Amino acid sequence: MPSLRTALLQSSGRPGAVAENLKALDEAAARAADAGARLLVAPELFLTGYAIGDAVPELAEPAEGPGSAAIAEIAVRHGLAVLYGYPERDGERIFNASQLIGPDGARLANYRKTHLFGCFEQEWFTPGDQTVVQADLDGIRIGLLICYDVEFPENVRAHALAGTDLLLVPTAQMHPFQFVAESVVPVRAFESQMYVAYVNRTGPEGEFEFVGLSCLAGPDGVVRARAGRGEELVIGEVDPEFLAASRAANPYLADRRPGLYGSLA
Repeated sequence: MPSLRTALLQSSGRPGAVAENLKALDEAAARAADAGARLLVAPELFLTGYAIGDAVPELAEPAEGPGSAAIAEIAVRHGLAVLYGYPERDGERIFNASQLIGPDGARLANYRKTHLFGCFEQEWFTPGDQTVVQADLDGIRIGLLICYDVEFPENVRAHALAGTDLLLVPTAQMHPFQFVAESVVPVRAFESQMYVAYVNRTGPEGEFEFVGLSCLAGPDGVVRARAGRGEELVIGEVDPEFLAASRAANPYLADRRPGLYGSLA
């Protein structure tokens, strides 16, 4: 099975400017496709911006809303799948969500952030209640989390047990928590034997300072691609043969004793 070339778009776009963010995503998709990528991953709340404050209700839209339609056109035009973050409206509730659109424009998966971070998110968003959301792309089982979710090892282990090969984590990682991108994410990939694509915003935005450092980490804990602190598109390979060999050699999942862990729940 061939590798899945994956592009990570490290960018904050422009908060509150959906049309401009769609244009930036389109340009990144063109560059990613030219480099042979089959998947482009954008950061948390990329469609609208993160630091949008009380504009959240105004900018939120359904999963099948106009933003989804526009991104489906981008995906089809460039022949790759796109994962993007956005505020999802479902009736009176709003979720911090991410959606995966396939190369044919089909909506493959939609995930709602289960662990909300900080006062801003807890004020405006409802936490999701489904830990494992997955889709298949080119024979790779893809799972979705968002930012703070990946800092809970239980979430990543749940994906490992459900067969996730590549975990996509759009994020809005801010100063002074850069150690998550530098250290925690590669460890998560190693301990749960999967690839993890952690894709961050960058620079100042409202009261926040995003640290960049997006990465694609492999099941051996080695980072395959790493961005710096600025706007950047980085590309790495998700190799299913290497993943299978790593899982065969690493005994973590096989040596688990779930009967001992019941008290942790």
